Amino acid sequence: MPAKKEYLATPGQRALKISAGLLGGYVLSTCLHLLLAVVTPFREQILLSSTFSFFLCWAGLMILAFLARNGWKIWGIYLLSSVVFSGIIYFVR
Repeated sequence: MPAKKEYLATPGQRALKISAGLLGGYVLSTCLHLLLAVVTPFREQILLSSTFSFFLCWAGLMILAFLARNGWKIWGIYLLSSVVFSGIIYFVR
């Protein structure tokens, strides 16, 4: 039995969620790990362990993008968080 149309996302929202999960999650994971490397005194350890934690963070952000109802909102949250993290990195360095 097929699902009701009212519960399915439109193709545009689906594309927004996929792109937010792939690209936005990647950028946000990068900014988060760079922020941790700049703010904490354990720079080398964070950069070495980021090869593993980066993938886990990116996968979590991909899942989070698909749980959101609106693709525009998740793009906004990811971009705003990335800009804030980048600003903190810029002013701390």
